[in-house]
Amino acid sequence: MIEFQHLHHVSLAVRDLATARKFYEEVLQLQQIERPPLKSKGTWYAIGSQHLHLLENPNGEALRESGIDTIDGHFAIWVKSHSETVQYLEKSGVPYEARPNSVVGFTQIYILDPDNNIIEFDAPYDS
Repeated sequence: MIEFQHLHHVSLAVRDLATARKFYEEVLQLQQIERPPLKSKGTWYAIGSQHLHLLENPNGEALRESGIDTIDGHFAIWVKSHSETVQYLEKSGVPYEARPNSVVGFTQIYILDPDNNIIEFDAPYDS
C-alpha cells in the first residue's frame, strides 16, 4: 500500500514562459522559488507548502485551446475569501466564472491563465 502524505506540486505546460511568469507573478502575485538547473525551461512557485511548476512547451502540444470547462483538467487553490478574490480579479481585469452557491460545499471561482490552463479558487461560503 502507498502511504500518501500530501500533494507536492502541479505542473502546467505554457507556450511562452515570460508571458506566463507575468501572469503568475504580477497578477496572481505568487512567490517564485528556486528551481534546480534542469534542462527544460521553467519556473517554480510556492503555494503554501505545495508547488506550482510551469514548463515551457513552445510547440504547444497538449495545451488547451478552449475556455473554462470545469470537467477538464485543472488545479484548485483554497483562498480565504470568495468576495475578496472576486474583487481582486475584477480590479486586475481577469475574467472569471464564479459559483458563490456551489453545491460542492464551498464557493468556487474559475479563471484561465494565458495558455488556457484552468485555475479554480475555492473558499468557505459567505466569505
